Amino acid sequence: MGMKYYKLFDLLNRRNITKTKMRIDLGMSTKTLAKISAHEPLSMEIIEKICAYLDVQPGDIMEFINDK
Repeated sequence: MGMKYYKLFDLLNRRNITKTKMRIDLGMSTKTLAKISAHEPLSMEIIEKICAYLDVQPGDIMEFINDK
């Protein structure tokens, strides 16, 4: 259960932006990028930065999955 970032990965792919490029452009740490790849919780600050960078809403980059 939790947030999944499949939508972010798909959006980056469609825009030909690598996760590494996004990380560098936003000044994110490699640890934060690893958290995204592992679908771990992110701070609202990081979510806001990603949304502003891609000009999207949070629902465009993540989805809540209830595994119950």
